[in-house]
Amino acid sequence: MADSTTQQRRTGWDKPDHLDLSQAQWRSSSRGLGDVQIAFVEGFIAMRNSRRPESPSLIFTPDEWGVFVSDAREGEFDLT
Repeated sequence: MADSTTQQRRTGWDKPDHLDLSQAQWRSSSRGLGDVQIAFVEGFIAMRNSRRPESPSLIFTPDEWGVFVSDAREGEFDLT
């Protein structure tokens, strides 16, 4: 089984050096569409590719997540 941990070392970030994602309860969209899953772990939001769950996860602080969701709703990441 792949190691389900994420390590980050970035100066000025309020993120842990180690966040254990092995027991995370991953959620997909309510329609089950897309390849992205999220989990709420220890006050952070983890996002991963559901087709490759062993690949690294992105870790967001609550503030970062709020900005990401707001920008997504406004079409910031639309490819068309």
